[in-house]
Amino acid sequence: MSESGARAVVRALEDEGATFTFGIPGTHNIELYDALAASARVTPVLVTDEQAASFMADGVARSSGGVGVVNLVPGAGMTHALSGIAEAFMDGIPLVVLACGIRTDTGRAYQLHAIDQLAVVRPVAKAVVPVREARELYATVRRAFALARAGTPGPVVVEVPAEFYLLRHESGSPVWEPEPAAAAAPDPDAVGRAAGLLAGARRVLVYAGYGARGAAGELLRLAERLGAPVATTIQGKGVFPESHALFLWNGLGRSAPAFVREIEGRCDAMLAVGCRFSEVGTASWGFEPPGALVHIDINPEVFGRNLPAAVTVAADAAAALAALAGRLPERVRDGGLERAIADGHRAVREAQRRPGEPGRVGPAALFDALQSLCGADAIFSADSGNGTFLAMEHLRLEAPGRFLAPVDYSCMGYAVPAAIGAKLANPGRDVVALAGDGALLMTGLELLTAAAYGAGVVVVVLRDGELAQIAQFQRTTLNRATASKLAPYSTASLAAATNCEYAAAASDAEVRPALARALEIARSGRPVMLEVAIDYSRKTFFTRGVVATTFRRLPFADRLRLLGRAVARRLGG
Repeated sequence: MSESGARAVVRALEDEGATFTFGIPGTHNIELYDALAASARVTPVLVTDEQAASFMADGVARSSGGVGVVNLVPGAGMTHALSGIAEAFMDGIPLVVLACGIRTDTGRAYQLHAIDQLAVVRPVAKAVVPVREARELYATVRRAFALARAGTPGPVVVEVPAEFYLLRHESGSPVWEPEPAAAAAPDPDAVGRAAGLLAGARRVLVYAGYGARGAAGELLRLAERLGAPVATTIQGKGVFPESHALFLWNGLGRSAPAFVREIEGRCDAMLAVGCRFSEVGTASWGFEPPGALVHIDINPEVFGRNLPAAVTVAADAAAALAALAGRLPERVRDGGLERAIADGHRAVREAQRRPGEPGRVGPAALFDALQSLCGADAIFSADSGNGTFLAMEHLRLEAPGRFLAPVDYSCMGYAVPAAIGAKLANPGRDVVALAGDGALLMTGLELLTAAAYGAGVVVVVLRDGELAQIAQFQRTTLNRATASKLAPYSTASLAAATNCEYAAAASDAEVRPALARALEIARSGRPVMLEVAIDYSRKTFFTRGVVATTFRRLPFADRLRLLGRAVARRLGG
């Protein structure tokens, strides 16, 4: 049959179940947008900047378990979107990036937007796929979805020459049957060795990452079978229910409270699943796992890159955990361990709720209000910096896909667009963005997009007038902060300019009623900016841990030099 390439691409999106694409139309892909306008199933969302388009698609993927879709014009569209594509690449998020290419049928050089965009994006994409024949469009887009989901997920870039969208072609097969995606099965010998090591341990510590998000049930059953405390990475928050008696913390070592370190020190074996021991996930490698380490991951390339393992199992997390559970004896429940965990959490909570800086909102008051007023299945997004670490330490979440944060690439400006994408994909759930007031200046204009599409998000603006995470690092290590103070601006004016409602809270007493009103408005389909005068006077466990770990790693002479400089600056005012 004969059809335009634009229609073939839209058919592929529809058959993959995509409901939104994010981008800005240009002269090269107006035919694609025209075909999208005729679709009853896929909505093209107009953004204000392509960086936000990739963050929105990321928010769709993380919150729904699906694949996010980005539409880009050649050249400038690609370079604008690159940060979000790189974030998805490093965090393992499935995206399909429909990158329009320049025309290949004119024989002309120096065309509009003409750069080697695949060379630009290749280092931060799981795969780049240039389409050479128009009749391959439908099948290529379908394969891109399959590849984005397979193994360790990631962004797949499909480059479509502009004339393929414009002209009619004899299409390929109108249907495409994907090969069955069998879960990576674990090697029985490796499972046997892992089971023997764990069964012989006095106490096992489980450390779970985002790669375990599809194995939450198996993870819970195995932890209970072993009676093992469970810690997660930052991105893995929620893969283990955080109300459970065995939930320890999001992190280990120096970035965790004392009770976590004490329990961690009593464990003589670790089962790490779906994690890579990355710098941010480990707070700059601020802990040493026991020598008896079993590491499970679908990607064998991660084994031994940062930490050696006694046994490695290259497999799908659910399949590996199920196989392991069948070979492990059930242990007697350890009431003493569970009491120590409960007492530790209680002591941390009490310390977090102590009064802080007057005339500010304490993080505990804010997150207590969020936890009690938002729906049980609420989704939270955060920006690179204090917002992520505060949410990580204060919120208690029961399932994966509810905490969206830029971790390994750590982009500022992520929270607002990711929340909009998540809200569009989950219209019946509360979605809250925790946006630093510096990060808001990067992508806050996307609230115009939220208002236009009825995405009722609550954007909590953590207002302190500076780039808080960096300023804390500067003051701690340098005893002064440079170029991290923000120019003053009006959050209320920004809300008005983007057709959002506005509310504010300047004390603990004000935050609950202000949030209740904001959620009421958001549930009606209108976005709200809630400005919170946040109290950052107490550093998070994560921040303190990273500083301590990094400092201890320096040569002794440099430690003395840095200490001397900080003392001299303090004494000199």
